[in-house]
Amino acid sequence: MIKNAKTEAAADGGPLEKQATSQGLVLTALIVGAVTLGMSPILVRLSELGPTASAFHRVFLALPVLWLWGALEKRRQSTVANAAKATRKDYSVMVLAGFFFAGDLLCWHWSLQYTSVANATMLATMAPIWVTLGSYFLFRERFSRLFLLGLCIAIFGAAVLMGDSFQFSRERLFGDLLGVGTGVFFGSYILTVGRLRAHFSTASIMFLTTAVTAVLLLPATLISGESLIAQTLYGWTVLLGLALLTHVGGQGAIAYALAHLSSAFTAVAMLLEGVAAIFLAWIILSEVPGGWQIVGACIVIGGVIIARRGNLQGDPA
Repeated sequence: MIKNAKTEAAADGGPLEKQATSQGLVLTALIVGAVTLGMSPILVRLSELGPTASAFHRVFLALPVLWLWGALEKRRQSTVANAAKATRKDYSVMVLAGFFFAGDLLCWHWSLQYTSVANATMLATMAPIWVTLGSYFLFRERFSRLFLLGLCIAIFGAAVLMGDSFQFSRERLFGDLLGVGTGVFFGSYILTVGRLRAHFSTASIMFLTTAVTAVLLLPATLISGESLIAQTLYGWTVLLGLALLTHVGGQGAIAYALAHLSSAFTAVAMLLEGVAAIFLAWIILSEVPGGWQIVGACIVIGGVIIARRGNLQGDPA
């Protein structure tokens, strides 16, 4: 795949550090991020609060940790040179990324209330399609045939993974549309963050986009009439899990990976989130996966591996 401007730009610690970064470490971060985000639907279902309030706390409770992360990074002066190159337009894109993530969280959390977890997850994982189309039409990126094959295989695997649980019905139509919206918003978020990595570090992007998202979700929560206060320690533990595990950990790992990998491949690898969700539900909720789900998981993993190999090719389709 043809490299975009991001892949040539400096990231955490500068160009030399980026060049020295182990691809194994980057891929590990991406996989860890996808697996960690696989806990999101489970934690949302376990939350005592409504979907909008849960989404707000996911980002709001993460802000102190993200601020501390950024402060420690500034002390090392690892991003001063990069930040100096950022323009007003770059900060506008940062706000846009926060808006896209707010839309992603709102659609995702509400879709879980109006449709099945399988439908919400399957439709949300269509993000690779939107990222690939956006990369092609907006940024004129081209993709190898092997990458596109891997993309198709991974999406087919996701469909097999959901199996009979994925069903359309009039009663679920609104929730299914929210699931589609989740994929579009998350794909847009991936594209914008991929561009931001040219001038901002992981910590800077995570803190600033999270702050924008929190500012947008607070009035949405108040308008919805949902309570912002969990009633038990268990409720607060679930919210902290959403904030620290899925947002700081999972989303932070994805933002880090975007400094070193293309947006399109990152989005394809995010299909592993569905694989993780199935097996985490087995461990946490005792929902034993069926044979077809295991087959689907294997197909997704195979598709991601093929897409990775195609991503390294310079053989555009």
